[in-house]
Amino acid sequence: MSASPSAHFLRPHPEGAVLSLKVQPRASREELGDTLGGELKLKVTAPPVDSAANEAVLRFLAELLDRPKGTIRLIRGATSRHKQVLLVGLDPAEAARRLQPPGGGPGGA
Repeated sequence: MSASPSAHFLRPHPEGAVLSLKVQPRASREELGDTLGGELKLKVTAPPVDSAANEAVLRFLAELLDRPKGTIRLIRGATSRHKQVLLVGLDPAEAARRLQPPGGGPGGA
């Protein structure tokens, strides 16, 4: 299976799917935002110090995707707002489906 055309922030990986994110730390609440280019915006309340924002990203995604935290791994961007996260055991199509809120999806391109 491949990701839906609108899920250009996901790509296949031998272990699952890679999710490209643009993270906004110190947000008022944790939530998914719109897509920006080839990335999905993710807001977290944690500050970008001592890996707090990275931990918040991994925890948020694990809860959202209903996956054990150990299956969500930061593979690029530890000190950047632009991150790539490996979703172990999820193909891009399934990951895209799980990232869609019940009333629709992350906003436009």
